[in-house]
Amino acid sequence: MSGASRAGAAMPPLALSNFSIVTSLGAGRAQTIAALYTGRHGLTPCTFESLPFMTYVGEVAEVDAYRLAGELSGFDCRNNRLAAMALQQDGFTGAIASARERYGADRIGVFIGTSTSGLLQTETAYRHLDPVTGRLPAEFDYTRTHNTYALARFVRTILDLAGPAFVVSTACAATAKVFGSAARMIMADVCDAAVIGGADTLCATTLFGFHALGVTADEPCRPFDVERCGISIGEAAGFVLLERVTERHDSSTILLLGVGESSDAYHMSSPHPDGVGPRLAMERALAAAGLKPSAIDYINLHGTGTPVGDAAEDRAVFDLFGAATPCSSTKGFAGHTLGASGVVEAIFCALSIQNEFLPGSPHTRRVDPAFKIQYVREGRHARIDHVVSNSFGFGGANCSLVLGRAT
Repeated sequence: MSGASRAGAAMPPLALSNFSIVTSLGAGRAQTIAALYTGRHGLTPCTFESLPFMTYVGEVAEVDAYRLAGELSGFDCRNNRLAAMALQQDGFTGAIASARERYGADRIGVFIGTSTSGLLQTETAYRHLDPVTGRLPAEFDYTRTHNTYALARFVRTILDLAGPAFVVSTACAATAKVFGSAARMIMADVCDAAVIGGADTLCATTLFGFHALGVTADEPCRPFDVERCGISIGEAAGFVLLERVTERHDSSTILLLGVGESSDAYHMSSPHPDGVGPRLAMERALAAAGLKPSAIDYINLHGTGTPVGDAAEDRAVFDLFGAATPCSSTKGFAGHTLGASGVVEAIFCALSIQNEFLPGSPHTRRVDPAFKIQYVREGRHARIDHVVSNSFGFGGANCSLVLGRAT
């Protein structure tokens, strides 16, 4: 990293030693970057649930056929299945096994984010109440499926880890905020490494709930478009092995350089119109990384495609970065994956750095002329050394990450 662009780093860099992902774009890093390259998206008309309205979703079709068996059968639900699929990608479980040998199972933390956890499992259980007693089905296991901690418990079990573990549930900022949680635990020497990430899957409560808020689009979402009309909900899982930088890491390693968090608490579901909280999160992330705004080569926007949300983010980004920094929202690829979006988009950014490719924005036809940032519609090759990835959740829970290449 250039010394000229650093301004007194407050956080030691940490290595993303391995990462794994599954979205509607496909399973694993190769399918993901191929989709980003070609502009191929995974949004289709919703057939997951019978809905009285039209919307598009990013559904992972393969998860229906995936089952958890044996000692893991009690965890079987859509959310844990999708998490298991992600954990099997790109040698991730092998990387964790090696880390377990280096540090010991009790020195690897598990810090997970999710918004709904296994809510679909509870919805299904309620549809099968005993008609006489009103009791839930005997096989329904709330603790290992729907409970918010269920996902962390499952990940600890399948990876045979015994370190500290907890789940963050701050809506759409959840799996971004766990990067900060893990960094603090490592810096405090509570653990030597951490598995971070999470999963969110489709369910009726989410689909109906966002529709009730009036923010689901009836077409594939069009972030920052002048005619944007809402979000397309997606499902995804992603995980990262985060640890201190050592001689084992080389120039291909992606580093977590800074984390910035804020809570503007302006409104239950709407951001502050001036983007106060998002700007503060970005400022704090840059300060933690010791970088000036001019050092950032690309910003992965939260960019959900809602009229108010995109406008607030445009204001916050322009006030801090001006119009020189390329920006785009990748939610047109796999949809808004809610609690999983932080880690999913951090992995998109890591792949962008490694492959020197700046992602475009499928479905965005005409950028809102009222916006001031440099919004990228078509993907292109570009040298990317530092990125900011934004995740903003309900209630004003904001988190920005700074990632960069090791040099």
